[in-house]
Amino acid sequence: MIEATELTKRYGGRTAVDRLSFTVRPGRVTGFLGPNGAGKSTTMRLILGLDSPSAGRVTVGGKAYADLPVPLRAVGSLLDAKGVHGGRSAYHHLAGLAASNGIPRRRVAEVLDLVGLPEETARRRTKGFSLGMGQRLGIAAALIGDPEVLILDEPVNGLDTEGIRWIRGLMKSLAAEGRTVFLSSHLMSEMELTADHIVVIGQGRLIADTAMRDFIETNSRAHTLVRSPEPERLRTLLEAAGAHVRLDARGGWRVDGPDAPSIGDLARDHGVAVHELTPAHSSLEEVYTTLSRSSVEYRAEDRPQEATTTRQKETAR
Repeated sequence: MIEATELTKRYGGRTAVDRLSFTVRPGRVTGFLGPNGAGKSTTMRLILGLDSPSAGRVTVGGKAYADLPVPLRAVGSLLDAKGVHGGRSAYHHLAGLAASNGIPRRRVAEVLDLVGLPEETARRRTKGFSLGMGQRLGIAAALIGDPEVLILDEPVNGLDTEGIRWIRGLMKSLAAEGRTVFLSSHLMSEMELTADHIVVIGQGRLIADTAMRDFIETNSRAHTLVRSPEPERLRTLLEAAGAHVRLDARGGWRVDGPDAPSIGDLARDHGVAVHELTPAHSSLEEVYTTLSRSSVEYRAEDRPQEATTTRQKETAR
């Protein structure tokens, strides 16, 4: 378990982490979210003893990281997959980690197999590794001590679809074994599929600490997804009835206002065929973007939603 209490970190006159308190419990995957500059990386460095707090404290299993007798057996972490000497092979990098923490060398072969790095690849110098191979090596290093706590920053970076599905399954299986899994990522769709609980911060302060489903359902607006072979006619009818209509990313219309039965009745009364009518909630990305908007350090100008192309409108069919 990870416990942060009034955790604060200042760099000169700038406060990167501001009286942050949260608990990461075992038996579930906890996602760690926040815009660039929110203080996520600083918080992870504070947990791992790479920075010292200006105030407050953070513990892992009830102890400060520096007080853990065999750190890699207690905590596995991935903060920078490139933090490996390029002239050393993956195998010898892991063997050195194992030796420094009294871990049997046979564990090296076990984690290489677990992350899908073949022996011939593991014997190569890491300077020739692709980004995805480097990520797999970083995850292997995090797992070398078979730790009870895992802290991973952007673990799916550089992984292909198979790799992303693999890391998702791995995180879930480790949590199911009763381990503590703390996972940071900017990929909202993947986080929604992986995490059971989320901690959201902005400008170093806590925004939310709650179950994933509760976070989405409490903060989202209910809407209805509608598909029709006559999309523009249906849109005209819905807007005349006071509905807010916009294109959904998956095609069809996203309708805010009337509920699904009302939309169905309206379409029937005007002889408009409907091929889909699905009540839905906002995605994690939509909810997170709305709640963290005031905490974003850098923001590009959004293009107007109404500026749709003919091809986009065709997808509403």
